[in-house]
Amino acid sequence: MAIDEALLRNAQEPTLRVYAWERPAVSFGYFSKASEITAAWPTHEWVRRWTGGGTVVHENDLTYTLVIPRSCPFAQLSAAESYRQIHALLAQLLSPDSALAPEAPPKVSEACFENPAKHDILLGGRKIGGAAQRRTRFGLLHQGSIQAGPTAGEGWAANLGGAFAKHVSERALSAAEWQQSLQLASERYGSEEWLWKF
Repeated sequence: MAIDEALLRNAQEPTLRVYAWERPAVSFGYFSKASEITAAWPTHEWVRRWTGGGTVVHENDLTYTLVIPRSCPFAQLSAAESYRQIHALLAQLLSPDSALAPEAPPKVSEACFENPAKHDILLGGRKIGGAAQRRTRFGLLHQGSIQAGPTAGEGWAANLGGAFAKHVSERALSAAEWQQSLQLASERYGSEEWLWKF
């Protein structure tokens, strides 16, 4: 979470970060109650996201972050439209049979993947892709999870960058981004005040 925020603060161009989790974990939205998360998932590590949304269990999913600087026209789109466009591109990559949820059905729990939001990615009626966004003076932060499993087309994870841009280059975190992420991890994301905020 700290790396994502550091990328947003330093963004000069659209940046995609793709990562997995070393151990079973749970990330939960900014306004969620930590006590409910720890009670429901006592054996998982957990972290509060800077973005909103529900509870996401990270076991076999692939998580990604898309950072768009404020100077880019895409960052000026409405939350609903940017969400739709990102998920439409991902749906094309994942499977020709995937679709976007036309509406959000009644909420059944706090678990993100039990509650499709409008424009989430569906396959066979099941939600396989969801995300949450945050906008700041630096730009747009889009944090997503794809829980496609074996139903997704082979090689999709390696081609994720190509879903968003024709030309993609790979780079490591800069020294400034890494240092800022360490500071944010210490002062915010790893602090008791942040974790137990609500």
